[in-house]
Amino acid sequence: MISLRQHAISIAAIFLALAVGVVLGSQTLAADMLSGLRSDKSDLREQVDTLTAQNERLSGQLDAADQFIAGSAGRILGGTLADRSVVVFTTPDADPADVDGVSRALETAGAAVTGRISLADGFVDAGEGDRMRSALTNIVPAGAQLRTGAVDQGSMAGDLLGLTLLLDPATGQPRSTPQELALVLETLRGGGFLAYGDIPVRPAQLAVVVTGNGLASDTGQGATIARFTGAVRDRAAGAVLAGRVGAAEGEGSIGEVRAQAPLAATVSTVDNIDREIGRVTTVLALTEQLAGGSGRYGTGPTATSLTLVAMPR
Repeated sequence: MISLRQHAISIAAIFLALAVGVVLGSQTLAADMLSGLRSDKSDLREQVDTLTAQNERLSGQLDAADQFIAGSAGRILGGTLADRSVVVFTTPDADPADVDGVSRALETAGAAVTGRISLADGFVDAGEGDRMRSALTNIVPAGAQLRTGAVDQGSMAGDLLGLTLLLDPATGQPRSTPQELALVLETLRGGGFLAYGDIPVRPAQLAVVVTGNGLASDTGQGATIARFTGAVRDRAAGAVLAGRVGAAEGEGSIGEVRAQAPLAATVSTVDNIDREIGRVTTVLALTEQLAGGSGRYGTGPTATSLTLVAMPR
């Protein structure tokens, strides 16, 4: 007969054997897992290295393309905007390098840049809408009238600046006196809506609005810039809204223009001005505007073409 002591020893032996089995099994499993993880890590490292090399190759190709286009800009653009004048507007998120690049492309095309006007943070701030509309209403030149459909701050500002700063497309003559133009600009600068340098801004035939990678869409800032550009276009011989690809996504300003048929039919858009091809395209889009056309250019999701051919001179 088995005693209680022998029974306890047997049970202890069973548990000891189980423990030893678990330890040995876990060691084998851990070794297998570590081996698998090392293999996965090695595979991932190879994939990262491959993708890094591809990215470096593509970046090199883009840089080479930029250099080629920059070197060819004179042949592509030379004389396309001869005897034309352009005013450049910039949004708060516009990259200075993009603004300089577009300005150089305009000058290469023979255009006279009559001024650079920065739209300040207050310009696109919905909370400043009432104050801005009040300021705009009080500086409309005598005898002039804003369009009845221009009721939001972007449309009103675009209509007034287009009326005073853009030459009449039909006559090629200013629609405001130098004093009226100065009052409009100085009032809006004093209100914190605009900024510009000491050199007087002169009226122009065409307008380029340079934006960045997409203003905050949840506050409607992209829509404000889109409506502003559309209102300027209605008063000008042509207008182009140019920015980076982010502005073409969601509720960015370029995306807003492209999503609204009336705006897309009149305003040309370019969404890759951080590359040389986008800056050249911006100038070519102005020539298209002068011919009565419009287009959606770049690499964004709503672009219909990378660029366009030079228009007949």
